[in-house]
Amino acid sequence: MEVLLREYLPIVIFLGLAIVLGLVFIFAALILAVRNPDPEKVSAYECGFNAFDDARMKFDVRFYLVSILFIIFDLEIAFLFPWAVAFKDIGIVGFWSMMVFLAVLTVGFAYEWKKGALEWA
Repeated sequence: MEVLLREYLPIVIFLGLAIVLGLVFIFAALILAVRNPDPEKVSAYECGFNAFDDARMKFDVRFYLVSILFIIFDLEIAFLFPWAVAFKDIGIVGFWSMMVFLAVLTVGFAYEWKKGALEWA
């Protein structure tokens, strides 16, 4: 049992270091940060509406559709490269599982297209 625990020691040390370093950065930001927002800092950024406004206001859903579109293509590329590298070793089950995956992504892309996420006019 002691040998097994000794093998996990680097993981525990790394986890402890990550937690301590994360807490140091959080507290350093709280202590050292300058807090004087100007109009540029509180202006609409990527979401398309003002940062400090009524939470029940209407907003353009196209910003969120574009983020979904990014996730669709990002996931597709992230899974297609390893699949292509190991294509000759995965067999017919791996081929058809990727075809199902691509079909789901195609449905998501068609939904985005139908909702007009690709048109910014």
